[in-house]
Amino acid sequence: MTGPVTVDAAQMAGTSQLVRVIDALGEMFVDLAAGRTDSPARTVIEHGPQRVLLVSPAVWERRGVGSVKITTLTPDNPARGLPLIHGVVALTDLTTGQITALLDGAELTAVRTGAVAALATRWCAAEDAEDLAVIGAGVQARALVSAVAAVRRIRSVRVFSRTRQRAERFADWVRDAVPHPVHASVCDSAKAAVADAAIICTATSTSDNTPLVEADWVAPGAHVNVIGGTHPDAIELDPALLADALAVVEDRSAALEGAGEVRAALAAGLIGVDDLRELGTLVGGEVRADGRTSVLRTVGMAIEDTAAAVALHEGATPVA
Repeated sequence: MTGPVTVDAAQMAGTSQLVRVIDALGEMFVDLAAGRTDSPARTVIEHGPQRVLLVSPAVWERRGVGSVKITTLTPDNPARGLPLIHGVVALTDLTTGQITALLDGAELTAVRTGAVAALATRWCAAEDAEDLAVIGAGVQARALVSAVAAVRRIRSVRVFSRTRQRAERFADWVRDAVPHPVHASVCDSAKAAVADAAIICTATSTSDNTPLVEADWVAPGAHVNVIGGTHPDAIELDPALLADALAVVEDRSAALEGAGEVRAALAAGLIGVDDLRELGTLVGGEVRADGRTSVLRTVGMAIEDTAAAVALHEGATPVA
């Protein structure tokens, strides 16, 4: 009996792998919106000052796979010279019960987070969208640039981060990472970064409920991917934008529990629950952006790890 295949970060890299994940997520979200699969809540165990152990299981019945992700968040790790996040994803075959693959959990999380945003960008952003604004300069921000560049021919990236030095390093990385020529620049404010941008991505670790991006900064018809925030009421984007925009979420129930902008917009009476459009309904053709300003607010779901894991496993496994 052969053991599980190990899929490391290097095997998850590249546009072809990203597109595999984006496509698999599209299939999964259609199933999720149609009620053909679901995503159980993750188990969170806090131990010590801000140290967290998370266990996230899910199965994707139609593809015959399941996964369990174990993730640790250790805030004092950077001082040790270690990453903040460690993790592993075990992919299983539902028919045989065998564990077929073990995947680097931190890298898979970054890849699938970017891929979810790219999927929404594919269905919401203008076909000729080429200007990208990024608020944040961490691992998730890098994943967003790579993923969005896989579905739109991005020619300019403007970045804002509270730390200028991090933003400069991020801009240098963008120039090398995007597989076609791109102009990357650092802005002195979030407002300057998002001005006239066709696509906006926010990926910060804010714990505040003061918006980093105001509604009237966003150009009409732009698409916004909101990724960050450290707790269910954290806000990166002004909730007022949701009143007139196409508001897209992975899953309504998950958004009501964990999406700060959605929770704030509902509490203020700016939108109703029925105004939230699940991503699977866009992929399935039931809902169209039709040039409207659009916002994806993600919270991250275990079933996304399952879909990403099966796509990455298939892409990394040589054909016999």
